[in-house]
Amino acid sequence: MSSAILIVAGICLLVGLAAGFLMHRSDYCMAGMFRDLFLFRSTLMLRTLLLLIITSMVLFEGAHLCGLLPFYPYPLLGSVSGANIIGGFLFGIGMVLAGGCVVGTLYKMGAGSVLSMVAFIGLLVGSGFYAEIHPFWSILAKKTAILKGVITLPQLFSVEPGWIIWPTVLISIFFFLKWLKQGLWLRKAYAEGYLQPWRVAVGLSVVNVVSYIGVGMPMGITTTYAKIAGYFENLLWPEHLASLSYFRAVPLNARLSWLDLQLVGGAAPKIDAVAYIQGPVIIGIVLGSAISAIMLRELQFHWRLPLRQYLSVFIGGIVMALASRMAPACNVWHLMGGLPILALQSIVFLVGLFGGAWVGGCLLTAFVMKA
Repeated sequence: MSSAILIVAGICLLVGLAAGFLMHRSDYCMAGMFRDLFLFRSTLMLRTLLLLIITSMVLFEGAHLCGLLPFYPYPLLGSVSGANIIGGFLFGIGMVLAGGCVVGTLYKMGAGSVLSMVAFIGLLVGSGFYAEIHPFWSILAKKTAILKGVITLPQLFSVEPGWIIWPTVLISIFFFLKWLKQGLWLRKAYAEGYLQPWRVAVGLSVVNVVSYIGVGMPMGITTTYAKIAGYFENLLWPEHLASLSYFRAVPLNARLSWLDLQLVGGAAPKIDAVAYIQGPVIIGIVLGSAISAIMLRELQFHWRLPLRQYLSVFIGGIVMALASRMAPACNVWHLMGGLPILALQSIVFLVGLFGGAWVGGCLLTAFVMKA
């Protein structure tokens, strides 16, 4: 393995460790943000998500202006299509039922959540099942695509990103200061080692810009879920796996100039650029959360829970995995990576996500949270 690959993997491992540690210290769950909005009318965590997006917007644009970003926009973003809003909608349902998004599932696993372990299995099952419908879905995505070749909002209006980004930042700062004066940034907490969510939001934006500068793209993990699913499928039905076009596709093909490294990879169950970028992030998030939980003496395994909760998180994991491939990509990729550069796919994904989270909340209260 070359030194360049080891450097990339090392950066991604550190990114994952930091993200897992931070998210555990605040229970920073994006699924909970949207769920709490509809179930409890609580907006505190969504305010911190806005802070994360705006802080990332400043950091990304600053790095862009300084010539530090290897790619702008980053690889794997495409033209907006109907797939983005449908995928976002289904993802919203899945993450609420699963009790965590694709990253939330990982850091909760690291802290000992058995439910999240079951949701993780659901994510693998759903990722494998998507390969069966990929030919149909890719045709649908192409037929519903609009503004082909236009990736971001600034590209749509043919302006430099700063003309949209800096006014957005200034308007956001006005509201941030208003909420600060009203005391709306703080959550009452008495647990040892707890980090206020706004601090975690800022920390995650820093972690994400390190990922963008170092490996050419913000955090993303769901293609590796498909890789893992493909690995198990290859053990059981190798001939069938070989017939699936999804596992033969190579969507990532870009050159990381500062390391003179060609990044090539896809969902196929083999070691490629996707594996050594996303794999260490996944491992790092689980380990970072576990380290935090051990330090706080909070690492516990609870498994005596109602069957309906296990069914909910398993089904939610399947739906979430399908949605992340259909969208394509997950909430972390779109909200923490795409929105800060005003990617059209990510904007449309967010619209669908709100609707899906509302439906997911209705299903959760009707079938899972009943007495």
